Amino acid sequence: MSRIPLGYSLVAALLLGVFVAAGPARAAAPTVTFSVPPWPGVTVKTEVVRQIFKALGYRTKVTQTSPTIAIQAVSQGQADVELATWIPSQKSTLDAIMKHGHVVIAGTNLQDAKYDIVVPDYVWKAGVHSIADLHKYPHEFGRKIYGIGAGSDGNLLVKKAISNNTYDLKGWRVMPSSTAAMLTQVKRAVHAHRWIAFLGWKPHWMNIVYHIKYLRDPKNIWGGKSVVYSIANRHFLETHPDLARFLKQFVITSKTQSEWIYRFSFKKIDKAVVARQWIAQHPGKVKAWLAGVKALDGKPASQAVEHAFHS
Repeated sequence: MSRIPLGYSLVAALLLGVFVAAGPARAAAPTVTFSVPPWPGVTVKTEVVRQIFKALGYRTKVTQTSPTIAIQAVSQGQADVELATWIPSQKSTLDAIMKHGHVVIAGTNLQDAKYDIVVPDYVWKAGVHSIADLHKYPHEFGRKIYGIGAGSDGNLLVKKAISNNTYDLKGWRVMPSSTAAMLTQVKRAVHAHRWIAFLGWKPHWMNIVYHIKYLRDPKNIWGGKSVVYSIANRHFLETHPDLARFLKQFVITSKTQSEWIYRFSFKKIDKAVVARQWIAQHPGKVKAWLAGVKALDGKPASQAVEHAFHS
């Protein structure tokens, strides 16, 4: 019987000791993929949720794409979560995709959103309180309503109203442009105390920088109250019940999200910094989102987040 050299025996024993100490290899943490339209509000909102999920032990991935494709990605399993489905603006898109049964409304993260025609407060004080008041002042407004990108839902709604002479707006025009270009027009008008009507929405930094008023819409051309859904892939929610619970409880106000947008988009502070500082400064709100939720290791989620952001 041949003998094993002493040197080899020692090496083998050392290696065996390493393997025994290490134990079985840990399974990789699951990855949560977020689908994100290129809007500043949802960019920061997603970053807030991403950082919380990371603190709970999950890997995360963010994919930026167009609004419609963002929803489709969730349906096709290419993404797990999307936090920006604006209703009623995207209702037709969501309804068509939900027919396939792969997408679930996981929660309503924003319950006081708004999208409408707005005017500066000095125009409101002069008597323009409703879209029905616009036609009374054609010269002051130049028969123009400033909009955003050509083909956007808001532009199309106003164009349809003009075409149908809703609110006696026949002869008026929608002036399409980028959001940045529209807000440049607003800045110039406000500086000159000139009358202007434009498409406004909240949450957005415009609600912080400018004193604006949302016009009443008695004929309901905008479809009533706006909300923003959190949508998720059905299989993802079934596989991760703790994250499903979080998404159901994840609710913010337009004021909070406007502040995020103001810091990120207007003040140009990095989204990761904006998100991390807000989470650290609002432990009570974050704790409410995490009520009954467990981290990936089975411990209370609130403890994991507390450790990650306050240690």
